[in-house]
Amino acid sequence: MKNLSEFITDHTGLTDQTQSEIFFTLLIILLLSLIRFAILRVVWKQTKDVKIRYQWKRTLSFIVPFVTVVLIGAVWLPAFEQFGAFLGLFSAGLAIALKDPLTNLAGWFFIVARKPFVVGDRIQIGENTGDIIDIRLFQFTMLEIGNWVDADQSTGRIIHLPNGKVFMEPQANFSSGFEYIWNEIKVNLTFESNWEKAKSILETIINEHSEHVAIKAEKEILEASKNYMIYYKHLTPIVYTAVKEYGVRLTIRYLCNPRQRRGSENEIWQKILLAFKVEKNIHFAYPTTRFFKAGEEGFAE
Repeated sequence: MKNLSEFITDHTGLTDQTQSEIFFTLLIILLLSLIRFAILRVVWKQTKDVKIRYQWKRTLSFIVPFVTVVLIGAVWLPAFEQFGAFLGLFSAGLAIALKDPLTNLAGWFFIVARKPFVVGDRIQIGENTGDIIDIRLFQFTMLEIGNWVDADQSTGRIIHLPNGKVFMEPQANFSSGFEYIWNEIKVNLTFESNWEKAKSILETIINEHSEHVAIKAEKEILEASKNYMIYYKHLTPIVYTAVKEYGVRLTIRYLCNPRQRRGSENEIWQKILLAFKVEKNIHFAYPTTRFFKAGEEGFAE
């Protein structure tokens, strides 16, 4: 009676050596999967810190596949050496068929090595903007901001993007290097308003709001200048004056954290509204239409 090995050979055409290689391949995959599962279970029991759990999971997601490929390669290498020419042609065809996955894999190497962004950064890539919450071998994941939601707040949607986009789309990083952005608030007043007094009020409000930001920003720019040619002559807030067709525009320009843009605007606008409320000669401008009767001041024949 034939043993199991002879039975498999007769019905599948696989030699004893090939059967052994398949067996060890499956064994390696099973053992490494069990080890990964056991480690994660221990980590989950030891801590409830989301950041620590994520770091362990991501680290194992990189190490386990790498070790798996190395061990399986060592098992199959003797067999591959017998089919060198075939493997060369097969690899060329495979490279063409898997162009996009290989591009995404190259993108992952670029992201890990060059670090255009890391988990936790707020970035814009192409038309998509959000906070990076995960980076994997073939794709990275963002928690979307903006879109139909104002002032760069979260929409609640998760966007998965292929890593290859780092080679094809421009990327803007809100967090790396210099963790502040310049924000502007436009205040429109009528021509009849006392714009000089209004400008003085706005300068007082924004200077109080940004009292400590300039000092922190200056330190961050000094640190960022080690890697980037970042230079700002003035970091203090300023109020610009311009004339528009409907009145005088006062534009507040100030530094703020990108994740606090809406909150800072809310705080500043509340102070502006309260300050202007008690002023009799300061009025907001808005689209209006004026009609004059014949004989009234301002009427032209």
